[in-house]
Amino acid sequence: QVQLVESGGGLVQAGGSLTLSCAASGCTFSNYAMAWFRQTPGKEEREFVAAISTTSMSTYYADSVKGRFTISRDNAKNTVHLQMNSLKPEDTAVYYCAADRQGNDFYASTQILDYDYWGQGTQVTVSS
Repeated sequence: QVQLVESGGGLVQAGGSLTLSCAASGCTFSNYAMAWFRQTPGKEEREFVAAISTTSMSTYYADSVKGRFTISRDNAKNTVHLQMNSLKPEDTAVYYCAADRQGNDFYASTQILDYDYWGQGTQVTVSS
């Protein structure tokens, strides 16, 4: 059973930084593309934030976070991270880690339906 556990969320002032981490277990982590999505109150759907291919060769970002967020992974430690800089109040959301078992070296999906496993989420609150 694949398990994903996020950590690192919290309260930060606008302009500040946070690093989210996601620890995976129960899978061959290096075979999975990984991504971060987020969901804000009042929105039904989770929004794509960032994704990374199995070997970190390719990374993808939502336009809203490009240049401020960085996704990375450590296959030896079965972890994926999201470094978030220059945070804005509109980044406030519950952030979810997700794994796609169809991952490959060159590509990671940005589509929510392609992700098979999800963490429980971690709250990020950015105050103005």
